[in-house]
Amino acid sequence: QVQLVESGGGLVQAGGSLRLSCVVSGSIFSFNAMNWYRQAPGKQRELVALINNLGSTNYADSVKGRFTISRDNAKNTVFLQMNSLKPEDTAVYYCNAYGRASAGGPLTNYWGQGTQVTVSS
Repeated sequence: QVQLVESGGGLVQAGGSLRLSCVVSGSIFSFNAMNWYRQAPGKQRELVALINNLGSTNYADSVKGRFTISRDNAKNTVFLQMNSLKPEDTAVYYCNAYGRASAGGPLTNYWGQGTQVTVSS
């Protein structure tokens, strides 16, 4: 069973920084990509940043130049460094892993429980 546990959320003033972490545990064979999503109240969940198994990254336009996604494969951990935070970044942030828990197993989306990020103006 694969588990994703996020940490690092909190309350920060506009212009501040936070670093989110997501530790993946359990039966892991390979992940094609690890991603960060966010969902603000009344809005749909949106992809914020992704990093694939080659280390290539991509970002939502709204966070480019401010957020950085990275991963530590040895520790099965993915990070999201968030700088120059804005009130509109306020949301629950979810870690997502897309891959296989076993060789030959189905490609599956795995989700963490989410961590709240609140940016005050």
